[in-house]
Amino acid sequence: MSVVFLAALLGASLALPAAAQWKWRDKAGQMQYSDLPPPPGIAEQDILQRPGAAQRRANAVAAASPASPASAVVATRTVEPELEAKRRKAEQEQVAKNKADEEKAAIERVDNCMRAKAYLRTIDDGGRMTRTNDKGEREFLDDKQRAAEAKRTRDVIASDCK
Repeated sequence: MSVVFLAALLGASLALPAAAQWKWRDKAGQMQYSDLPPPPGIAEQDILQRPGAAQRRANAVAAASPASPASAVVATRTVEPELEAKRRKAEQEQVAKNKADEEKAAIERVDNCMRAKAYLRTIDDGGRMTRTNDKGEREFLDDKQRAAEAKRTRDVIASDCK
């Protein structure tokens, strides 16, 4: 007889975690049972049963501010501090990465600006200029090609030298 009693007691204790931990009355007056908290529209007085940790938290909040039951509902649904800290840290890392990328791009723009200005001075000096064609041969720029190159360089200066 005691073996059957112990087996039943053991079975009941194993089934307790699977039982619904939240119990509340919905807007239609029906009793609802769930392992998830009730939806946001449920009033505090309609929540009849909570899981252990949520019940202690709600009691602490209610003791701290008995005049505002709405704040108790908000407090029971707060994010865990560890998750919030991880989220904030990830946001700060993203901001730092974006700032570093912007600084790198600014340095590249300054470098491009200086190179373009030096190249434009070379073009404007009027000396003979060459470039290498697709075959690897060196060819001299005529006046039309030099003017096109000067225009392209001025466009680079206009965009990078601000």
